[in-house]
Amino acid sequence: MNDAILSRNDVKMKGSGKTSIIFAPGFGCDQSVWNAVAPAFEEDHRVILFDYVGSGHSDLHAYDPDRYQTLEGYAQDVLDVCEALDLEDTVFVGHSVGAVIGMLASIRRPALFSHLVMVGPSPCYLNDPPEYYGGFEEEQLRGLLEMMEKNYIGWATVFAATVLNQPDRPEIREELENRFCSTDPVIARQFAKAAFFSDHRENLSKVTVPSLILQCADDIIAPAAVGEYMHKHLPYSTLKQMEARGHCPHMSHPEETIQLISDYLKALVI
Repeated sequence: MNDAILSRNDVKMKGSGKTSIIFAPGFGCDQSVWNAVAPAFEEDHRVILFDYVGSGHSDLHAYDPDRYQTLEGYAQDVLDVCEALDLEDTVFVGHSVGAVIGMLASIRRPALFSHLVMVGPSPCYLNDPPEYYGGFEEEQLRGLLEMMEKNYIGWATVFAATVLNQPDRPEIREELENRFCSTDPVIARQFAKAAFFSDHRENLSKVTVPSLILQCADDIIAPAAVGEYMHKHLPYSTLKQMEARGHCPHMSHPEETIQLISDYLKALVI
């Protein structure tokens, strides 16, 4: 066990099951976003939570702008944590860009993972008509980065509302906004650039680990067309349409998120 890596990524472990399940946050968030979901799996799994370097309570001194200018750097964080804990055949649950990070890690070291659970994933956020609708035009994403640079607090307020897309849930919007605001603005902007301007569509066919795609309703960040595209191009994938709205079902609809993940994992052992 590599204590330096566990400290660097603020790794937390709970539960005593034989199977390990690792939860990865999405952009701008830390491991606490899984607080309403992860405990439900502690009875039957060893639950592992972590922060990417630069997020949450990770070691900020370990942040390397060169390493984290692409999602591959964050995928290496996942691999480092798995290797530090001597994991194999692990269930990986990732939200949003965290799902794609896990996918990249699985391509490099497939033996470490038994299954991927991808919550609101997107391999590419940019529209590429007529074959692909990612949800955003390039000028929209460049405007997002510009706003992050000029008015980070204002960006956090707007982006949290956009991501959640549930005006009737102000308490969750505020929680998400606070998470964005707790991240160093320079690091958050670089992460945003790595996430929103990446295109991993060609990597989908390289995945050999079976996966569950959870697609939310009215998801502005990862529209339904993206979930359908991923299901079509991702080998051994299962697509489940959620009743949950917005982009953060693990925060806004934890019960449904738990149920769908549990049903998928239970079906594997029948």
